[in-house]
Amino acid sequence: MAMTASDAAGRSERGLGEDEARTRLRLEGFNDLPSTERRTLLNIVTGVLREPMFALLLGAGAIYLVLGDVTEAAVLLAFATLSVSITVIQETRSERVLEALRDVASPRALVVRDGVRRRIPGREVVRGDTIVLLEGDRVPADAVLVAASGLVVDESLLTGESIAVRKSIAVGPVDMARPGGENTPFVYSGTLVVHGEGLAVVRATGPRSELGRIGQALRKIEAEPPRLQTETRRLVRIFAAVGIGASLVVVLLYGLIHGDWLHAVLGGIALGMSMLPEEFPLVLAAFMVMGAWRLSRARVLTRRAAAIEMLGAATVLCTDKTGTLTENRMAVAELAAPGIRWRREGEVPEALVTLLETARLASSPQPSDPMERAIAELSTRPDLMAGRTLVHRYGLRADLLAMTNVWRDRQSGELQVAAKGAPETIAELCRLDVAELGWLQRTLDEMAADGIRVLGVAGATHEGALPVSQASFAFRFIGLIGFSDPLRANVPGAVSECRSAGVRVLMVTGDYPATAQAIAERAGLTGAGAIDGGELATLDQTALQQRLRTADVFARVMPEQKLRIVEALKANGEVVAMTGDGVNDAPALKAAHIGVAMGGRGTDVAREASSIVLLDDDFGSIVRTIRLGRRIYDNLRKASIYIVAVHVPIAGLALLPLLLGLPLMLLPVHIAFLEMVIDPACSIVFEAEPAERDLMQRPPRSADSRLLSGAMAGWGLLQGGLAFAALSAVLLAGVARGMPEDELRALLFTSLVLVNISLILVNRSFSSSLLVALRRRNTFLWLLVSVVVAMLTLALAWPPAMELFRFGPLHLDDFAVSAGAGVALLVVMELLKPLWRVSFRN
Repeated sequence: MAMTASDAAGRSERGLGEDEARTRLRLEGFNDLPSTERRTLLNIVTGVLREPMFALLLGAGAIYLVLGDVTEAAVLLAFATLSVSITVIQETRSERVLEALRDVASPRALVVRDGVRRRIPGREVVRGDTIVLLEGDRVPADAVLVAASGLVVDESLLTGESIAVRKSIAVGPVDMARPGGENTPFVYSGTLVVHGEGLAVVRATGPRSELGRIGQALRKIEAEPPRLQTETRRLVRIFAAVGIGASLVVVLLYGLIHGDWLHAVLGGIALGMSMLPEEFPLVLAAFMVMGAWRLSRARVLTRRAAAIEMLGAATVLCTDKTGTLTENRMAVAELAAPGIRWRREGEVPEALVTLLETARLASSPQPSDPMERAIAELSTRPDLMAGRTLVHRYGLRADLLAMTNVWRDRQSGELQVAAKGAPETIAELCRLDVAELGWLQRTLDEMAADGIRVLGVAGATHEGALPVSQASFAFRFIGLIGFSDPLRANVPGAVSECRSAGVRVLMVTGDYPATAQAIAERAGLTGAGAIDGGELATLDQTALQQRLRTADVFARVMPEQKLRIVEALKANGEVVAMTGDGVNDAPALKAAHIGVAMGGRGTDVAREASSIVLLDDDFGSIVRTIRLGRRIYDNLRKASIYIVAVHVPIAGLALLPLLLGLPLMLLPVHIAFLEMVIDPACSIVFEAEPAERDLMQRPPRSADSRLLSGAMAGWGLLQGGLAFAALSAVLLAGVARGMPEDELRALLFTSLVLVNISLILVNRSFSSSLLVALRRRNTFLWLLVSVVVAMLTLALAWPPAMELFRFGPLHLDDFAVSAGAGVALLVVMELLKPLWRVSFRN
């Protein structure tokens, strides 16, 4: 529906009333970007309870309650509740992180309500609101201007054009158009006011805005599924199925042989519980939370836990140049015109003052772009624009990489035209001859070889009406202006570390190819030359895949071409991490296995599409993230092997007495006690393990490798089998000595706890011996051991606890037997460990 400027201005004086605004907010929703990932607390709890291992735990506790054993039922149900609570808390914390990011992304808006200006959260802006736009504000919603004073808006986040555009108020009926127009009355959500001020009436919010439309389009690109979570669920289901089957067999055999169906049911439940690997989802949740926390300490915000599991598998890292590899501190490094050059030595020669002044006139009057600010800082005439009026601006276009300002001299009325842009584009506008082109190319190559970013500058005078296109002016070439942007000091070392870790680094930038190549060489990239956007456009997907096997620099790349690069790399079997900051980068970020958004200069849509956000935009942070991702996956594997290993002796001791016709040695309360040891061991102790010494000297793990490969599972089963053998020997020795049932149970349980500690120590490291691992600091390990020893002592010495656990007294010689079993297992496993080190790296 169209609205006249006078209608809008009249409405804007008082704005919406608070009651009307609340009604619209309720009917149309918050001014948020579209997102499919938000979950309520009920959704989270329901999802957790659907996990088979949680359902079985709750079921076991309920059966004990029906059988009348209230104490043990309470212990089991309390443990199940604790386990569910831990997972729910973790998932809720993850949602809070996402909400916090959305709150940060949502700007504060200055609105007029009931005739009063007030600041409100940007997400509470509604259609029809009058918004006040001031310099430095981010526009909270799509709107139509009804008043403006020198308003200039940076729309590069939507259009990709780096030059800000001037805005003017609407004249006559208006309907929202696409962004990118000069002197239009439209402002758009997410764009930045760089100069002036204005008053606008909101026409579209949230998913109905231009920013929201692009965000909705991202849903067409399928994000990579959380493979580790899928694999964990598969393992849990396999273990649960085996556990249920074994429990049913035990119940039937024991009931038929002994006729004691009550004890048969109890034994079956104990066996089922002992085989339930409920630690897997808990460990995954704990590792993801702690991983996100550790990444945050490295100035990296994790938006999706799935990214952490993929970091260790990354084989290619695509990074932009400006602000990531470089410091984004632009300075004019060189001025060049035919016959004269200046390299920041002394004052600018008089012959080059015209070049500098023309470049200044081709810039925004209130520059926000780093290069335009650098030009303004070097300019010696602060009054250059005094006496001139900016009458028209021609913005950058994809097919014409230059921008032009037209100024009118207030005294003479003469029109002066100033243009700057890509040197090759300026050369075309000036229609240079062969000799001039030769000088331009030689100078450009020399400057670019020094890593300098170069702009061409041209000028003209004009009479009469302004042409539709800036290409119609009679430009004369004035010269080249070069900018330096220092390489970050940590980049060469970070690139070298990536190379040793088998991770290729590709630079993807909009810069001139020679400039990009020079920076790449300083950074340590040594691929086969640079591919520019023009060449990229001519390559089909097959040819692009082939070039990507050797090239590591992509220059003059348009944002939409990043998606092609990502898709081609994925087709080559690479695991891709991609950096980006603009709205047009969002599809590539979402398509990549690991999307990395820039927190300092990134857009809301880019953040929504990414997996992680760099808060400092530093390339070194990406490499630290990869290193930490590898450490997390290493430790997750160690924890998983430990889980497999520890369940074998527990299940064996739940089953063996039944087969030998002995009383039950392990009751559900014992298994619950053990789980209280196992859970923190695999989720806290292993998570805190320091990185292996060769962490960044290994190639990336295969993208389709399993958390528990055949070799890994075999290693865990071997450990568990040897532990069960040691405990079986203890059990048979106790039976042979004629120990009473309660004393035998105490002996066996103590041995099991000590064997458990041995398994923890064995699995701390695969690339070094136990002695080396023990010298590595892990406070949580020794804290856990101390707590376990204290709890075990309490259970063996405090009468109420002894009664609950059905323990008899444990004598000193019995304890020596238990300790001997643990030490023997530790020695044997250390001797076997070298045989399995190769398997750990596959």
